[in-house]
Amino acid sequence: MDIPLARKVSGKKFMWDGVVYDSDESAQQVMEGYAKDGFEVEKFVEDGQFLVYSRRVAVAAPAAG
Repeated sequence: MDIPLARKVSGKKFMWDGVVYDSDESAQQVMEGYAKDGFEVEKFVEDGQFLVYSRRVAVAAPAAG
């Protein structure tokens, strides 16, 4: 299976986390962890395997004053 490293969802670019999950439950647990860290997450199912894609908008760090 050739897994794309990036996918577009609603015009937003999501990057694959590099892991193929065997169950929906394990993929869901990882997704929840990413979401708690401020990421947007999407799940795709291909050939019975679960793939997690995430994205986060980078923000500029505050200037040291």
